Amino acid sequence: MVRIGCHVSIAGGIDKSVERAEELGCDVFQIFSSNPRGWKAKDLDPDVVARFKQKLRSSRIREVFVHMPYLPNPATPKPDLYQRSKDVIVRELDRCGALGIPYLIMHPGSHLGSGRNEGIKRIAGAVNEAFSRADSDNVMLLLENTAGTSNELGGDLRDLASVMKLVDDKERVAVCFDTCHAFSAGYDLRTADAVECLAGIIDDTIGPGRLLAIHLNDSKGDIGGHRDRHEHIGLGKIGNEGFSAILHHEKLKEIPMVLETPVDGRRSDAGNIVCVRHLSE
Repeated sequence: MVRIGCHVSIAGGIDKSVERAEELGCDVFQIFSSNPRGWKAKDLDPDVVARFKQKLRSSRIREVFVHMPYLPNPATPKPDLYQRSKDVIVRELDRCGALGIPYLIMHPGSHLGSGRNEGIKRIAGAVNEAFSRADSDNVMLLLENTAGTSNELGGDLRDLASVMKLVDDKERVAVCFDTCHAFSAGYDLRTADAVECLAGIIDDTIGPGRLLAIHLNDSKGDIGGHRDRHEHIGLGKIGNEGFSAILHHEKLKEIPMVLETPVDGRRSDAGNIVCVRHLSE
C-alpha cells in the first residue's frame, strides 16, 4: 500500500500538525519546525514537544519529515551567509532530534556563479560540520533534487551523489526526490517506460536504498523548462499516466510520498491524497 501524505501547518503549535495530518487522511506528513522564510526560530516548548510525541504515538502516522527553511544556502561562496546556513542546519537537526523526527530535508542551494565543484564541496563541508556540531546524532539529512535553475545545484542527480560521496558519515545522508523538480530539470516521468528508466538512473546515480522520500508534485511547466512550479496531481504536464506509473513501480511505490501541491480552490490537500490513492489502485 502506498504511504501518502502532505505538508501540513504547525500554526498554533507543532503538536497541532498531527491531528491536521490525520484529518487529511495522511499516512505520512511533512512540516517546517519554524518560520520557513526567516532566520530565527523560537525555542521548542517542552510541553508542546511532549504533546506532539504523544499524539504521534496514538496516531496512524508512520513517518514525519521536517523541511529546512528556504533562506539557508549551503552552497554559497559568501562567508556570512555560509555560516548562517550552517547554523540553521545544526539548529534544525537538533529540533528534529528533540521532536523524535528522524528526517530533515534540505535543498542543496546555489553556487552563485562560483562553479559546480566548489559549490558541492561547500555543501558537503556544511553537512560535515553540522553533523559534528549538532547534539542530535540520529537524524538523517535528505538532499532534495531541484529544478536546476541558474547556478542551482541538484538539478542533475549527479550533484547529490557528489555531495554524498564527500560527506563523512554516509549513513546519515540520503535523497528526497521531487517529481516536479526532476521533470523541470529534464527527467521524463510521463510514461511507465520513462519511470522505469528514471528508477534505473536513481539507482545508478545515488545508489540502491538511498532514496528515502518522494515529494509527489505535478508540474505546471514543460519538461526541461527549469521552472519550480508545482501543480495538482494529474493536472500538470506529468499527468495521470506518469503518476500511475510511479505509484505502481515496484520500488518507488514503497517510498513514503509527501504532496506539496498548490493551495487553491481547484482541489484540496485531501483531494490530492484521494486522487493519489485512486491512481495507486
